[in-house]
Amino acid sequence: MERALGVDWCIESDSFKFRIHVKNMPITRRGILSVVSSIYDPLGFLSPFILLAKTIVQGLCRMKLTWDEEIPEDMANRWLAWLSDLSQFTSFSVRRCIKPEGFGPVMSAQLHHFSDASETGYGVVTYLRIENSHGRVHCSFLLGKSRVTPLKPVTIPRLELTAATIAVKMDKLMKEELRMDLKESVLWTDSTTVLRYIDNDDARFKTFVANRVSTIRENTRPAQWKYVNTASNPADYASRGMKAEHFMKCQSWIEGPDFLNKSEAHWPVLSEFSRVISEEDAEVKRMISVNIIKTVDSSTDPLFKLIHHYSDWHSLKKAVAWMLRLKELLQSLCETRKKFGSQAQSSESQDARIKTVENHMQKWKSTLKGTHLTVKDIRRSETAIIQFHQSQTFHEELHALQKGEKIRRSSSIVKLDPFLQDGVLRVGGRLHQAALPEHTKHPTILAKDHHITTLVIRNAHKEIGHGGRNHTLARLRQRVWICKGNAASEQST
Repeated sequence: MERALGVDWCIESDSFKFRIHVKNMPITRRGILSVVSSIYDPLGFLSPFILLAKTIVQGLCRMKLTWDEEIPEDMANRWLAWLSDLSQFTSFSVRRCIKPEGFGPVMSAQLHHFSDASETGYGVVTYLRIENSHGRVHCSFLLGKSRVTPLKPVTIPRLELTAATIAVKMDKLMKEELRMDLKESVLWTDSTTVLRYIDNDDARFKTFVANRVSTIRENTRPAQWKYVNTASNPADYASRGMKAEHFMKCQSWIEGPDFLNKSEAHWPVLSEFSRVISEEDAEVKRMISVNIIKTVDSSTDPLFKLIHHYSDWHSLKKAVAWMLRLKELLQSLCETRKKFGSQAQSSESQDARIKTVENHMQKWKSTLKGTHLTVKDIRRSETAIIQFHQSQTFHEELHALQKGEKIRRSSSIVKLDPFLQDGVLRVGGRLHQAALPEHTKHPTILAKDHHITTLVIRNAHKEIGHGGRNHTLARLRQRVWICKGNAASEQST
């Protein structure tokens, strides 16, 4: 006998055996957990039996007992019964070799993974099905896993899907570790809900289901998944647990279900099964319809198009200056037209009216001949652009100040103590007595996320010779105050 961490290997029979020596521990939460953790079963041969002990530990956790507190009598009796059953495993053995003696060359090998879940726990078991040249089939136990359900309530379909995800991970592990040619794996479940989730391409699932279905679909094909009824599913033992007496008599846990020893034509087939997911399924995201009444589309606004057409601050100001000059000219023509209409009804002579028209036309021609803009035109256009910007970003604040009301406390600029000056929002404060220029004492307020703000920052950055962020902000704050200016300048420069 060779021993490794509680697992014995009998060299003569080439089989694994268990000789478990349990220390005398107090019947408390600490003592029970210590005993359960001391049982070394890396391949999960005893998973169904150990699951019963895990449920006892979980029950103590659910009761919120302290580590060394005395446990209730019924829980103590369950624990003592489990300990007495543990001694029966001295006669339990599992053959180490996955190929029986005299089997001959392996012609085909295939992994079969079974998964299941219940209110107690969920588990997975993997078998290797090999076939020789004479059609002889043999199934070997490879790996078993069982886990208790979470303390937080989880629906059975979710637990079934979690078990299926573990089966996929075990399949990936086995393919990496087994040094043999394997056919495409087969994965079995007794949950038709899981089969529908895996096979579905249309429905959008909630996050829990969507993540696990994604993992399954990335590593397996829907055609690899098959249905097995609960009575023939060996993973049912891993999800519900088994007492030692039943475990010792049950051969399907170690040897696999009977149908795996037969040809594929005799494997279970689910007939009359619809893989369409019902719209009432709790895991499917509901389609929410939202009706939107479109009032104003800013992207179709001519001013919006004009502002976003330019990527340079000076170019934009010049364009707006020309438009303002055109606006004045059109307003002047409109007033003249009204004046001519009133004169037509008066007793003024025809010659006098003609002379007035000629004078106005001469004035209009002289205005059109002006091919340059003045400093006054540029400053006026800058004010108009800022007013447009503030009307878009600080509409509520402007409306309140125009009515003589206070700005609401939740406003993003309330701490700046803003006030209106010539229709422009400016920073207030106590610098009005300082010996500084007016635009430095009360800079114009600009919002962070706006195209105009970006142009202003780029222009300042260019003027200082592409200096650093702090230098750029210092230049900007001589005339404007940008909300969250550090972040805005970092994005723009």
